[in-house]
Amino acid sequence: MKIDVGHAAKLANLPLSEEEKRKFGKQLSSILDYVNKLGEVDTKDVEPTSQVTGLENVTREDVVTPSLPQEEVLKNAPSTGSGQAKSTHNGFFKVPAILESH
Repeated sequence: MKIDVGHAAKLANLPLSEEEKRKFGKQLSSILDYVNKLGEVDTKDVEPTSQVTGLENVTREDVVTPSLPQEEVLKNAPSTGSGQAKSTHNGFFKVPAILESH
């Protein structure tokens, strides 16, 4: 099977040398040949399964309970520094910006 490693690398924004493209092309081709070989296995009488450990998720019932009052939650907000103002604004926690606008 012929794989266009250069195209795949470009889509993934991976700069590959010609040597790497040849190497990875051979490896990917080998992997795909193996996957195709698995398609030849007779699985007609095999029951589908998504996992084999028998473990199940443990969940609890979703029960609505009252939340803490907003004032109670915000009372321990840290101070912002020199002015000792609380790190809150309009009833929410105030945090440093992590995104920049361009």
